Amino acid sequence: MSWLELKVFLKFLPWDSATARSVRGSTAEEDYWNPDRQLAAMFIDALREHTFVTVKLHGDPKKTKRLRAPDPIPRPGVEKRKDTRVIRFGGRHGSGAAELARVFGGGATNP
Repeated sequence: MSWLELKVFLKFLPWDSATARSVRGSTAEEDYWNPDRQLAAMFIDALREHTFVTVKLHGDPKKTKRLRAPDPIPRPGVEKRKDTRVIRFGGRHGSGAAELARVFGGGATNP
């Protein structure tokens, strides 16, 4: 193999080959999430969220009451969803203005 053939061979190696990764200085995990895979994962996440919303809005409220939104596909740069406390106002969970004042640190005013 001549030097020119070696140069052409190395230039046209697959993007995710070990030699190309070594030249770029990246790891296999970093290269796994190329832009195409990121886009596919975003599309799948959006489709799953759309399906969830459609079922939640058009389904029987008794059956969909405990339905949870889907978690996104784990990938670099996307944090796992944290369990957040849901604040409900009015009814047995608190009284509107007083609860808002407690949450946001202001005084409740009555007009």
